[in-house]
Amino acid sequence: MKIVVINGTMVRGCTYHLKESFLEPLRAGNEITEFYLPGDAPGFCTGCKVCFMDSEDKCPHAGKVRPIWQAMLAVDLIVFAYPVYVMRAPGQVKTLLDHFGVHWMVHRPKREMFTKRAVIITQSIGAPNGAAQKDVRTSFHWLGVSSVRRLGFGLMEGVIWDELSEKRRRKLTTACRRCGEKYVAMRPARMNLSVRLMFAICRMLQKSVLKKGVHSTDNRYWIEQGWIRGD
Repeated sequence: MKIVVINGTMVRGCTYHLKESFLEPLRAGNEITEFYLPGDAPGFCTGCKVCFMDSEDKCPHAGKVRPIWQAMLAVDLIVFAYPVYVMRAPGQVKTLLDHFGVHWMVHRPKREMFTKRAVIITQSIGAPNGAAQKDVRTSFHWLGVSSVRRLGFGLMEGVIWDELSEKRRRKLTTACRRCGEKYVAMRPARMNLSVRLMFAICRMLQKSVLKKGVHSTDNRYWIEQGWIRGD
């Protein structure tokens, strides 16, 4: 099995230890590729729209985006691990997600994403994790990933890993490890009903645009994939 991990911070602190605990049962016999943001992150999207109008390969940040995106396409399991900043995802995570918009279902989705599984791991001092996970969860949904598991932890005792009590650290790492064990014998995911419905709606949209005589880059892609007819 192949796994890619997008680390939302370069600091090897609480998030790092949670992620490592999750990966612990998966390291033997599996290929794991990791990226660390913001070091591996692209620059802010400039809104040039060249990815939508022409090709994502012409994006001014393609050199940073392409390795991460190609790694995501090549693996079975995608993991995002990041801390909660002001109750939301870190800016570098959102910056990366912005560059994936061209592959949302309404534009040029990749069929490889339809069978992948994903895990989102976040931690905060004690604030709810749901809002911080929403951007990544939404992106996965529109990319066509049906199986997304979310793990959110409140550290409660502090923000420095070594300053947490041994009992607290053990509770956190055990929860992550047990979750990782669920993916040891992982099978490809199937498109769930909501993703299938979204795909069907986007297919109708592409067909309606084509009937108006518009031959966009998105139209041509859907025709090439055999999802709509070009005649």
